[in-house]
Amino acid sequence: MNVIKMEPVLRVENLTGIYKGKNGRDPKTAFTAVDHVSFELMPGECLGIIGESGSGKSTLVNMIIRLLDAAEGSVILDGEDITTARGKELRKIYRKMQMVFQSPQESFDPRRTLSDGIGEGLRNSGMSGREAKEESIRLMKLCGLDPELAGCYPHEVSGGQCQRAAIARALAVKPKLLICDEATSALDVTIQKEIIELLDELRSREKEGFSILFICHDIALVQQFCDRVLVLYKGRIVEEGCPDDIINDPKDEYTKRLIAGVL
Repeated sequence: MNVIKMEPVLRVENLTGIYKGKNGRDPKTAFTAVDHVSFELMPGECLGIIGESGSGKSTLVNMIIRLLDAAEGSVILDGEDITTARGKELRKIYRKMQMVFQSPQESFDPRRTLSDGIGEGLRNSGMSGREAKEESIRLMKLCGLDPELAGCYPHEVSGGQCQRAAIARALAVKPKLLICDEATSALDVTIQKEIIELLDELRSREKEGFSILFICHDIALVQQFCDRVLVLYKGRIVEEGCPDDIINDPKDEYTKRLIAGVL
């Protein structure tokens, strides 16, 4: 019997990020924000990354999405090494990898309607304006938004509605990887639950299926939503496993303190 081995959607190998101090020229003030981090994210999987402020979560994400250069290591997306990708290469990469940010209103152009914002990537890929508008409406419905909100501007809708629109925009290009960077932290508890349920439903659909890298400080949400979790401390992964095991029986001293602080 032939066994088909799945390849990871994202593979991070020995990734290291160093801030080089004042003006990038002062070695005395340089520090390592991410220190030889390695992990894999499989198709359809949701991987959580937790850690206190300053643990290296944002630096790690910024290297993965190519906003920061890595000092060492590599980032492999869908089998392609993107560690040093720039310019036109990035446009192709961002069709496979999309972000959902903490502040959805700030991620939209305030001068454009939600429908325009959702359809921007579609138009850039060659879809006509009419087709892009129709598809943006379909995506809004898919994400639980009333199509009547299509003509609204980001500041005219609630935070939860705007985050649903941001998810619709991210899904427009049918990415293989969705990176949620504190995507629920600015929302109240009820809306957080709705957004998590939406993401879970969308990734379980065969047609819309994608992997999620979920950066979050809310351990309860990670336990509810993620298949696996990495604990980051001072730029290093100190523990990893399924959320229930990490939360109920942490092995690392830092993880124990982190869990104890919220229970």
